[in-house]
Amino acid sequence: MHKTLGWRDHIFINVYWLGLSISAGVITPVLLPYLVTLFVSHDQKNTYLALLRVAGLAVAMLVQPLSGMYSDRSTHRWGRRRPFIFWGTILDLVFLAIIGASVLFIGSELDQTIRPLLGFSAAFAVLLLGLVLLQASSNTAQGAQQGLIPDLVPDNQRGTSSGVKSLFEILPSLLAVFIGPIIDAGRIWLTVGIIGGSLSLTMLLTMIFVREEPLREKPKRDNSSRALRIFALTALFVGVTQGAVWLIRSGGLFLSSRDVSTDMQIAIMGLSGLIVMAGSILVGVYFGARVGIGEDARSNTPFVWWIINRLLFLAAVGSILGFFQFFISDVIHVENPATMTTILLAIVALFLIPSVLGGGYLADRIGRKQLIAFAGLISTAGTLLLLFSRAMPMVIVSGCLLGVGAGTFMASNWALGTDLVPPKEAGRYLGISNLAGAGAGIVGAGIGGPMADFFNRIQPGLGYLVIFAIYAGLFLLSVVVLRGIPEPNKSPGQ
Repeated sequence: MHKTLGWRDHIFINVYWLGLSISAGVITPVLLPYLVTLFVSHDQKNTYLALLRVAGLAVAMLVQPLSGMYSDRSTHRWGRRRPFIFWGTILDLVFLAIIGASVLFIGSELDQTIRPLLGFSAAFAVLLLGLVLLQASSNTAQGAQQGLIPDLVPDNQRGTSSGVKSLFEILPSLLAVFIGPIIDAGRIWLTVGIIGGSLSLTMLLTMIFVREEPLREKPKRDNSSRALRIFALTALFVGVTQGAVWLIRSGGLFLSSRDVSTDMQIAIMGLSGLIVMAGSILVGVYFGARVGIGEDARSNTPFVWWIINRLLFLAAVGSILGFFQFFISDVIHVENPATMTTILLAIVALFLIPSVLGGGYLADRIGRKQLIAFAGLISTAGTLLLLFSRAMPMVIVSGCLLGVGAGTFMASNWALGTDLVPPKEAGRYLGISNLAGAGAGIVGAGIGGPMADFFNRIQPGLGYLVIFAIYAGLFLLSVVVLRGIPEPNKSPGQ
């Protein structure tokens, strides 16, 4: 029986989320775009940023659940979770150093060997290697970290502990404001050092102050079938996305060869991009649900529609933030894009926090679906505003709207999901949505990056407007698919 925990316990159980969130909040939206601009040509940077995102997310999608699964069975004397957190962080430091060292390979003689083989420079190859390895080690630690609340926190205190976790996940968006100028100044090693120091400090606090009861006997259940399902789901999302990218590229080349007007290319390719992204999500979720929960997927279609709603929204909001630094550099023409990106992320966080808190309160009173629909509509408005933004004040207003939408969605969508799953199988069902969450990034960035470069070659800056319009369409579709989900405590036929 668990003892009642105090605030100190909740803080130390969740403090490693602060290190993880600082790492993700700096590397993905700020550091990677900066390094990509150094390593690849201007007209291919979105495609190569998408390659980094897809490779990293595919590794995360594979490693994180496997780590959680195998930490469940660990009989280490430190406990089930902390050995994975410790060694994952130690490896993080090594792989962060590889990312930092990538700048040393700019103009390297190795380019003569690597570029003909891989199609990109040695510096980018080192960056890709470091990122993939970092995702493997970081998600090894994160997969285990996710088990600390279920392991150590009593049922009646998990809401409090989850609130502390959410705070640690949002707080780095405010702290990153101080890192943007460092990146703009080209001080990559200092940036990598800050990330590594954050991970190390929070790992040490976890190791020292969190107490786990070692597992005396390894569970007898066999995880091989579940591991195979995870491999299959990862391969599915990557395969579907790469197939969609091939279709988009082939269509673009065909239209260009036919001397089709720019306006017609925008209309055809933009609509095709929206259909392909949404279709990739539908196909991925359908087969992902069949792989994850088998025949039960047919009898719980509202849950499947809930995952589709979640992926449509997350694919849009995550991709917008991922390409934002290139947008303000190429369209708004700011001189310090990394700094301005961190400022916008902080503004989004300032609007996200009260929206999460207020959204959770309202979700229990006016209904989950209404709030999710509001989140989709307000996010659509914020994204469409970006299409007409030519100065930072309008971009900031757009960021405020996206912050409100994302915060409201975070509070209400997960609550709806917990209403839809069978109580005795919540872990199995919700685990599918966690796996598919990485799939959203694979779809949104993997398809959006090449599309942005295609249209930017036609007219500088045009690509961002096209993909942002597509992401606005994904937000709207996330509202439409709510029709397939009944209100909680109602049957699908009502």
